[in-house]
Amino acid sequence: MTAVYVGFAAVIVLIIVALLIVRWNQNRLLTAAYATPTPGASSSAGPSPVPLVDGVAVGKPLIKVNPLGTDTKAGGQGQPVDGISCGGMEYSTLHVHPHLAIFINGVQAQVPRLIGGVPKPGCLYWIHTHDASGIIHIEAPVLQPAGSSGFNLGMLFDIWGQPLANDDIAGFKGPVTAYVNGQKYDGDLRQIPLISHQEITLEVGSPVVPPPNYQFPPND
Repeated sequence: MTAVYVGFAAVIVLIIVALLIVRWNQNRLLTAAYATPTPGASSSAGPSPVPLVDGVAVGKPLIKVNPLGTDTKAGGQGQPVDGISCGGMEYSTLHVHPHLAIFINGVQAQVPRLIGGVPKPGCLYWIHTHDASGIIHIEAPVLQPAGSSGFNLGMLFDIWGQPLANDDIAGFKGPVTAYVNGQKYDGDLRQIPLISHQEITLEVGSPVVPPPNYQFPPND
């Protein structure tokens, strides 16, 4: 009987250790997602960042939008995209707001409202926009989609149904210059993480203007 008790105790210990590992990993992911980055010194706005206001459009409406839904036919029409579902509500397990700015030949273009919103069947992807301020909303029931290391820019563009490449941003073609938090970014555009207050700037063509520095709305 002693061996049975010892074996049972060992199983209990293994379960506790496994639960602790799961909890540690969840805390690690939450800490990473909510860690607010600091814009780099190269940011053009310097000490006076551009204030973001919910509901106020930033930039010019250069990107064509289908009046029946912002997502293109190649994007999210209610089906899962990159492990991200289209649900009937907003979730709070992960709730963070990065910002995306797009410049076309030096002119800032609006990031359209209601990316990730599907009129029929009436659902909202875990990654979406509310307005044309450039603020991206991640409101998800999970910390990371299945098979991924976290939410990233490629997922947003896949839901939107727009190209994201080194020579093509949302259908505008030309050499692309990217900045993350004011610093030039030369990595994979699709892998730019979407975390709290991350400032992402994509510039197509020329001239390449200094990336803005933004101030998020209070309590955002």
